[in-house]
Amino acid sequence: MSTEKTPFEEFGRKIDRGLGEAARKMEQEGEKFIAYFNNEVVPAIRTNSTKALRIAVEKLSQLANYMDQKTPK
Repeated sequence: MSTEKTPFEEFGRKIDRGLGEAARKMEQEGEKFIAYFNNEVVPAIRTNSTKALRIAVEKLSQLANYMDQKTPK
């Protein structure tokens, strides 16, 4: 068996290196995305969710008051 590397072997190694680097970059970008999502998006959703709940509570209270006023006694 010869120790010479065939063009096909070189091509395979080159592809392997390229795919390995792409996988590392994808993993790094995935970690960045998860950090951004956890640090920016989730708190914004929580803030907006609590605002929406407070508005809903206010509107439900107004509806309850309206229904109390319209109910015959």
